[in-house]
Formats: sequence, structure tokens, C-alpha cells
Amino acid sequence: MEVLALPCSDSITLDCLPSGPAVRSIRIRHALAAAHELLVRSANTALAGRCVLDSPTLVKDYFKVHFAGVERETFVVVFLDSQMRVIATEELFAGTLNQTSVYPREVVRRAMHHNAGGVILGHPHPSGQPQPSSADEFLTRTLKSALSLVDVRVLDHMVVAGSSCISFAEMGLL
Repeated sequence: MEVLALPCSDSITLDCLPSGPAVRSIRIRHALAAAHELLVRSANTALAGRCVLDSPTLVKDYFKVHFAGVERETFVVVFLDSQMRVIATEELFAGTLNQTSVYPREVVRRAMHHNAGGVILGHPHPSGQPQPSSADEFLTRTLKSALSLVDVRVLDHMVVAGSSCISFAEMGLL
């Protein structure tokens, strides 16, 4: 059975929204937020149960979708089983425009909750500069050390800025 795309033009979209630029802007932002949430859920479904060692590009693409359009830093952890298949993905911390507080104790606690064998860390740089900061490198070392105490491997830490995604593993920072 063939599925046809919904016809939609700017005029149809604007006709459906209330008049006035302020109200329209709010409605458009809500619609875009809902669309982004659907994309993230779809990406989560595509990632669930997959072995991340088979497709590092898939993980990068996932983080690009997850962090698309973010205006503040957040911190996401992808929890993996002993075969490095995705168990769950959680946004554990949210912060401001250029920083977020990450508590190793909470990351370890969530890893234990999921009985994870490994994790992939990720966060955005809303500034648009994908280069990891010295604070990012220190945090990664701290989390790697804390998680190693409970036999959980840190496979990577991804930093996303727009369409760029930097991998700590690829840069030799792990």
C-alpha cells in the first residue's frame, strides 16, 4: 500500500495558526518542539538494542538529532549492556547556555540501575564551537574513573555543535 505525503504549504500552515505574529511564533515553536520530540523518540527506537560498536556513525547521528536546536547545555548518557547494545538513553542534567553541572554519583547510580556494562556520554555546545573544553576533558576523566570502580566502560564522549560532532575516542582523549 502506497502512503502519500500530506500536502502542506506555508499558506495552509499559517491559516491553521492564530493571527498575530507573537501568537503565531509561540504556536510554531510548540509545533517544532513536538516535531523534534518525535524525531528523538524515533532515533531512540532506531538505536535501542543495537550494538554501537557496529555503527559509530549511528551514535553521532543520534546525538545530532537529540541536540538539534538546543539553546542550553544538557548531558545525555546512552547506557549499554555487556555486548555494547543500547539499553536506554537518558538526559541526566540540564544547565545554562554554556555549562551544566554533572554529578558522577548520579551517573554511576543510573548505570547501576540499568545494570550497564558501558556508557556513551554526550552534550551540546550551543555556542557552535565543537572543540571540547578542558572542563569537558576533566569531566570525562572523572566519570571514566568513577564508572570504572563499578566495571562500567566509557566508550565515548560526544560533543555536538550544530551539524558537527566531535568524538573523544576518535581524538584519542579516552
